[in-house]
Amino acid sequence: MEKLFKLKEHNTTFQREVLAGLTTFLTMAYILAVNPGMLSETGMGWGGVFTATALSAALATLVMAFAANLPIALAPGMGLNAFFTYTVVLGMGYAWQLALTAVLLEGVLFIMLSLLNVREAIIKAIPANLKKAVAVGIGLFIALIGFTNAGVVVNSGGTIIGLGDISSGSALLALIGLVITIVLYANKAPGSILLGILITTIVGIPLGVTKLPENFSPVSLPEAPLFWRFDFSQILSFNFFTVFFTFLFVDIFDTVGTLVGVTTQGGLISKKGEIPRVKQALLADAIGTVGGAVLGTSTVTCYVESSAGVAAGGRTGLTALSSAVLFIAALFLSPVFLLIPSAATAPALIVVGFLMMRPVTGIDFSDPTEGIPAFLAMVMMPFAYSVAEGIVYGVLSYVILKALTGKFKDITVVAWILFAVFVLRFFIS
Repeated sequence: MEKLFKLKEHNTTFQREVLAGLTTFLTMAYILAVNPGMLSETGMGWGGVFTATALSAALATLVMAFAANLPIALAPGMGLNAFFTYTVVLGMGYAWQLALTAVLLEGVLFIMLSLLNVREAIIKAIPANLKKAVAVGIGLFIALIGFTNAGVVVNSGGTIIGLGDISSGSALLALIGLVITIVLYANKAPGSILLGILITTIVGIPLGVTKLPENFSPVSLPEAPLFWRFDFSQILSFNFFTVFFTFLFVDIFDTVGTLVGVTTQGGLISKKGEIPRVKQALLADAIGTVGGAVLGTSTVTCYVESSAGVAAGGRTGLTALSSAVLFIAALFLSPVFLLIPSAATAPALIVVGFLMMRPVTGIDFSDPTEGIPAFLAMVMMPFAYSVAEGIVYGVLSYVILKALTGKFKDITVVAWILFAVFVLRFFIS
């Protein structure tokens, strides 16, 4: 382990790294319940998605451990799974096989961009305020999904949306779970989100929301993943380009943002402000995405929850290796996660939505040409029930406002290309 991960050089120990890996796993293991529940709404089998989620997380995290030697774990990303389900499949009407195809191609391109060092050009091409707005908008969208899945927010007859019956059933359980989860999180309980899901599931038994099957066994062999279920028939359409670009866009900035945040927290950033072994780290993300698509799940990305493991002392890839081993072990616990009702995962979505609101404080609202596009990107995601539409309206308004106020130098070539593509989309789609 010392030779593989250089523990002494990073001033850490085997025990500390393993404990940090356990901490990271506990903080992000909620994805094992949330991701299958969300993607199964598209018609994908719950068990197959569960297996794909655990395997893709383990694969990508192992690559991060051995290739990049960084204490960062990966799994199918929140926000990207919501985009996959609610925008691409349920919104645009595409089959989930086509959505998986977009994830596959995005991952392949991400590998190429990582190998060719093109990522910096793409990152610089997107305005900084718009990057932050995308994260915030996804957070609002995820929170709305959590409230609606639980029945707290419903389609009201007199208004567009309204408050559901919160006196009983799923809505009541979700609100109880939200209180439990935020209290655990505020008190910095390890694995607060996962713990909140499990406690809420137990509370749901007397409320009649959590259904206990007869002859329950917590351990079983994993189901086969949804292996190689692709559809390449519509990959040349403009709508497919929007889907493909959104997966790539969110994946790149989510990954880079997490890498910067976690490595800075752990004191791993170089004196020049560079992330160590960043190419290998981005490759781990891209390989995980390709592997996840082949197995049958949405885009894999670095998890900001890795910061919990870093706070526990994790400094090397041994932390990531420990998390990966636990994801493999979780493969045999699918019956436990299958018990969890959507009302118990809804609080997790709402809390994750809150966590994604943080970048809003860094958006420059004093400049209308910066603030208005950011605002439109944020609000159009929940209002249009689509991550893609938020990005479209953000880019369109940014280019229009900058051009009509004479700030042409702020508009990159990539931004002009995206503007043209998105305008054409309105006429062709």
